[in-house]
Amino acid sequence: MTLSTTTRETVAPQTISPLMTFLFAAACGLVAANLYYGQPLAGPISASLGFTPAATGLIVTLTQIGYGLGLLLIVPLGDLLENRRLVLTLIAVSAVALVGAALSSTPPTFLLASLCIGLASVAVQVLVPFAAHMAPDASRGRVVGNVMSGLLCGIMLARPFASFLAEATSWHMVYFVTAALMIALVVILRANLPVRVPHTKLSYGKLLASMADLALHSRVLQRRALYQAGMFAAFSLFWTTTPLLLAGPEFGLTQNGIALFALAGAAGAIASPIAGRLADRGLTKAASTLAMLLGMSAFLISHFATDGSPTALLLLTAAAILLDFGVTTNLVCGQRAIYAISAEHRSRLNGLYMATFFAGGAIGSAVGGWAYATGGWTMTAWIGFSFPAFAFLLFLTEGRNLQAVSDVG
Repeated sequence: MTLSTTTRETVAPQTISPLMTFLFAAACGLVAANLYYGQPLAGPISASLGFTPAATGLIVTLTQIGYGLGLLLIVPLGDLLENRRLVLTLIAVSAVALVGAALSSTPPTFLLASLCIGLASVAVQVLVPFAAHMAPDASRGRVVGNVMSGLLCGIMLARPFASFLAEATSWHMVYFVTAALMIALVVILRANLPVRVPHTKLSYGKLLASMADLALHSRVLQRRALYQAGMFAAFSLFWTTTPLLLAGPEFGLTQNGIALFALAGAAGAIASPIAGRLADRGLTKAASTLAMLLGMSAFLISHFATDGSPTALLLLTAAAILLDFGVTTNLVCGQRAIYAISAEHRSRLNGLYMATFFAGGAIGSAVGGWAYATGGWTMTAWIGFSFPAFAFLLFLTEGRNLQAVSDVG
């Protein structure tokens, strides 16, 4: 079948106010943050619940596995089920899972809660194409960029928020507070989100099968997903290994100091609306080029930021901001491109796009830990550089091969 750029569906008028855009952005940020609270709390949770050292990594891994499964199995339902109800259901499930995590007294119950938190957090990837549906073509990139800025703020602020709150109270309170936020979010979204009923008539099985056709035949999706996989691998590698560097003997930062450093990454959210506006003006190629060059530059700069001096810390902070700007810009350009393929397939396209670069992020995290243990920051930074370099080399071949419209047959 040929991917169409239009679809019949029941939805509010194709417009989205600044207030509604803010609501989408805030919702995405609050829900996405649920994925990252466990990272800085892994140590206290492990000690409290009696995890073995080898099993401590599962605290984060189970959440990531749940999210990955949700991208492939739940997000496509945005093309089939009424979107408002789907979003509210997922956020309500996340609230229950967060309470379950807070009340856990054994490793298995906490890990089950973590898996459910990851699954339910894919609500954000239903919300983003939902917002794209409400935006007119001329400003879709700007709207997606603004919504993604909220999502990225949530991701970057989650770690320092969890660290500070846990230090002031306990790790249990982090999950209780965030569960309350999810309940409040359900109430607010129920009162404000419009109803959107897709007219896709496929069964769930056929809906999932159609994703294979999209993955195999949409050249735009394939390329944009691979570009972002390279960028997100670099992002994950950087944020997995820099806490190790900062806590080491050269810098000697405390947990709170590392949390403050992580706040620098939130500056990357500024790039989202800028990238969206550039994409709306037909400057996707220029913005993507800049994004990948920023990613490579960040790791080159970081080679001069290892001696523990104030200058080194400033350089490392600059590298974090440049990398996050690059990753965010490329992400929004990619989403703008894949959403233009077909309105009818947006949730499925989004699920495939996110799942692909999420896999890249998992690779980056795994390789980063090994590289830092094996060759220190020098080896880590060169491997980090290679990920956006790979994306850029692939991007340079785009002019001869990429088609603006993809066919799925």
